[in-house]
Amino acid sequence: MQAPTEILQAIALQKCLKVTYNKMVVTLAPHILYTRHDEMYVDAVTTDRDGRPPRELKLGTFKVAGLSDLQVLEEAFDGMYGLYNEGDDKYKGVTLFAIQPESAAA
Repeated sequence: MQAPTEILQAIALQKCLKVTYNKMVVTLAPHILYTRHDEMYVDAVTTDRDGRPPRELKLGTFKVAGLSDLQVLEEAFDGMYGLYNEGDDKYKGVTLFAIQPESAAA
C-alpha cells in the first residue's frame, strides 16, 4: 500500500489537488492521509466541484483508491482548523501524513 506521490506533495506543500472522484472533477485541499481497515483515505475540504464552489465548506473523507487523474495545483490553501482537528480520535495511530499543526506553522 503506497500513497500516490501527488497526495503527499499536496499535503506537504499545502497545495490544492485536482482529482476525479465519482466521475466528477473536484478540487481538494487535502489535510491528512490515514488508513482505516487496511485502506488509505484522505480527509480534504472540497473547494470546487465541476467548476463551481460548494454550498458550504466541509471536511470530507475520500478513499484514495477512488481518486484518479490526480494533479497538484499551484493554488495554496491554509489549514482549515475549524473543519479539521488533527487530534481527532479517528486519526490516532493510523496517520500516514498530515499538514503541519497550526502551532508549528507560526
